[in-house]
Amino acid sequence: MSSLAYNLFSSTSLISLGLYHLISATRNYLKSPQSYSAKPYHPLPLASSSRLKHLHLYFLITCLLISFTHQTLISTDSDPLLKGRTPVHRFTSLQASALLFLFLVVSLALLLSESTSLLPLPSDLFFALAAALFFLQYTVSTSAASVQTSDLEAKCDDIFARVSFLIAFLCLILAFQPRFFIADVGLGGAFCLLGFWVLQTGLSLYVEAFIPEGCHRLLDVVSGVEGSTKCDIEESKLRAVAILDLMFVIHVMFVVVIVMVIYGVVAKNVGIRRHGSYEALPTSAVADTNHIQMKALAGTQA
Repeated sequence: MSSLAYNLFSSTSLISLGLYHLISATRNYLKSPQSYSAKPYHPLPLASSSRLKHLHLYFLITCLLISFTHQTLISTDSDPLLKGRTPVHRFTSLQASALLFLFLVVSLALLLSESTSLLPLPSDLFFALAAALFFLQYTVSTSAASVQTSDLEAKCDDIFARVSFLIAFLCLILAFQPRFFIADVGLGGAFCLLGFWVLQTGLSLYVEAFIPEGCHRLLDVVSGVEGSTKCDIEESKLRAVAILDLMFVIHVMFVVVIVMVIYGVVAKNVGIRRHGSYEALPTSAVADTNHIQMKALAGTQA
């Protein structure tokens, strides 16, 4: 996350993918709750051709390819904040680049599995692979936070790592319990939350109006260099970290509202009606009722 433009691109991609997954998963569940099963990929409904059906996957692969190219290129840049002779930022950038390459390989495998018969892999395997990759992303982000020269950016990386761990955990649940609708909705919401946090990271590090008071970007380095946003004193650092924690809670609240709104809108379009419906009595209750009625009838005849 070395520039605001890259953060905006990553944020838009993650939020759009999260919203699409939320809408598709909710729609499939409400249309057929009994046969519902989580899917790593939802084809576009009412698409006239196979290419249009897989437009979502093409979009994902394109975003991953751009991100992989960006991380690979910035790993070759010189670091004006380098202390000593070890280019730490190059190692972290190469780690991120390798991880994005793995995501790209899994996405291409998913496209082959959905569009051809060359690689008929089951959905639970894709969820398991996604869980492993997001857990790897958690470890990479945690290590990046530990070597940051900026406490502000280290906090952003730490929260990014925690959301990545949440996504890995939800993917692992869906690999074993694909009918767990709450985990599937949580997965879409977690993608949205990750996208919002990437946007918040870009604003808090690279936009003067959003940088917490007492912190600033270094004027003698290029804008967007990792570690270029620093806090002067300990009090300013603690205040900035507290603000980031508050913003994360606000983003969580916003995602919860989005999930509820999407569920309500999709339920209305699908035609789900809760009011005025009758619920079937349990089998044991029906049997007890019939037994009581038979005893009353026998007593009357006697």
